[in-house]
Amino acid sequence: MGGSGRVDRRVCQACNEWRSILSLGQARAFTPWCSPGDMESRVVAMITGGSSGIGKSVAIVAAKNGAHVTIIARNVEKLEKAKYEIMQACKNKDTQRVEYLSFDITKNYEELQKAFMELEKTMGPIYMLVNCAGSSVCAKIEDTSTSDIHKMVDLNFLGTYYCIKAVVQSMKTARDGIIVLTSSQAGFIGIYGYSAYCSVKFALRGLAESMAMELTPHNISVTLCLPPDTDTPGFAEEELSKLLETKLISQSSSLVKPNVIANQLFKDALNGKFFSTVGMEGFLLCTVSCGMSPFTSILELLVQITLMGLSRLISAFYLISFQRIILKCMKTRDKNKKSE
Repeated sequence: MGGSGRVDRRVCQACNEWRSILSLGQARAFTPWCSPGDMESRVVAMITGGSSGIGKSVAIVAAKNGAHVTIIARNVEKLEKAKYEIMQACKNKDTQRVEYLSFDITKNYEELQKAFMELEKTMGPIYMLVNCAGSSVCAKIEDTSTSDIHKMVDLNFLGTYYCIKAVVQSMKTARDGIIVLTSSQAGFIGIYGYSAYCSVKFALRGLAESMAMELTPHNISVTLCLPPDTDTPGFAEEELSKLLETKLISQSSSLVKPNVIANQLFKDALNGKFFSTVGMEGFLLCTVSCGMSPFTSILELLVQITLMGLSRLISAFYLISFQRIILKCMKTRDKNKKSE
């Protein structure tokens, strides 16, 4: 009888724990951190990589919703042009502020922290941090230079880590805030030619999950954005040297405009969602790879449970097609060598 009583107590304790977990998921799903109307002329959004691409598009969306905006990048000329575009998009041009900071977020954390503190004195507390700064190099592992590896690790991972570290204490003090990390669909699947790039994008997922566990009790949400190939200046430059196998594999998903990514990112971040994706491929990858990632509603959890097996089957067909592409390219190269 004593053993049975202990078992019953353990079952009840487990049930209570699950109720707490599910209620947290419901709260995150149905209680937005901040509605667009609440952002007007009071919320400060800071966006790294904000001079072009997804970062600039996010800044424009934030400005359209009434937020004060600060963009960070290195190139002053690009920052000036982006600032003008963002100012034109402001909902309240008379009251909203748009500033930029020319800074290399990979170099010196102490200087970065100091710069952020100065910005908060003039712009106000940072409510939303969106990490969009990043770069990629496509090459087989033996052809990837160590300098390119360091560049991708520094900008994609360390730059994001440093920026989060610099703002998180003030967000904890305010018990309010949103942090967005921009990874990639390549953060869920290893891709030919992207050994270094996939590695750092996978690392951002681990960082996001850890941050979500640390910061949710402080009413700070964490969103991991997983864009597909996006029509940005960086993508156009990358296409010039992209491996044939990588190009053919990338064609399995369509090229998306940065404003589409930005609108979805902004919406998902305000709603406290952990994953932000666009398209069926993004949904498939999130479902099959969700594992121990946070869930933001009971419905999301049930969908993942229901579709995970089917998603794994579909993903197997994708993987087989990718292997066929790689083998076909290899045979073509071997044939061309023999004919020379």
